[in-house]
Amino acid sequence: MYEDFVATDRWTQEPQHCVWKGTLVAIATRHADATDIRFAVNGKPMWIAMPNVAWVEQKKRNGKVITDYLAAQAAGRYLKQSIENGYDNGREMYTMTVAEVLDHVSAVVKEVGHTSLLPSLPVINEDAHPAELDFVNPGEPHTVAAEITPGDKR
Repeated sequence: MYEDFVATDRWTQEPQHCVWKGTLVAIATRHADATDIRFAVNGKPMWIAMPNVAWVEQKKRNGKVITDYLAAQAAGRYLKQSIENGYDNGREMYTMTVAEVLDHVSAVVKEVGHTSLLPSLPVINEDAHPAELDFVNPGEPHTVAAEITPGDKR
């Protein structure tokens, strides 16, 4: 869906490869009442700020919650639409309104059919085996992290 897509810039007709990179609650990072969704657009950082009030409004309207996966997809859909409509590609941050968040959330759910069908994030190669990924999770036995001693610069 919208975690890894290509959109064509309206003005230049150049393809813009967009990849979801992360989700951050901006209250702590920039003292905003927003959740920031980071994308790389042709390798350059792009942030979509979604006001946290949208989560409250979504719950009030229909009793449903906006999950992390759904927020990332809605932000990606917004970004794709912005690029195709001729966005200002010199900006690094766009701020959605509450109404835009709710509209894009609704559209994503309609497209996918149910939130349980949303792709999980981060995107991992389906052919990879967990041992090949070498994730370093604290407290997890049999990882490279468990073998490294303090001061080891491996």
